[in-house]
Amino acid sequence: MNWRESAACRTEDPELFFPLGEDGPSRGQIEQARAVCHRCSVIHACASWALLNAEYDGVWGGMTASERRGLILGRAARRHGT
Repeated sequence: MNWRESAACRTEDPELFFPLGEDGPSRGQIEQARAVCHRCSVIHACASWALLNAEYDGVWGGMTASERRGLILGRAARRHGT
């Protein structure tokens, strides 16, 4: 079964998960999207998919694009011993 079929966001407006930015007025929208993510049974599969597929926009698995980039960069730095 595809994890997307069980995603809590399936019944939400997709625009909620794609704020125009990550600061200012967009913070409220991000927190609303995260609330949906945090009640989702497939949050970890969603986050993994976004990380593996370098999803550069939106809230996936309860994380913003900059949070995902930070995880990827942190992993790369640890691999290279920096």
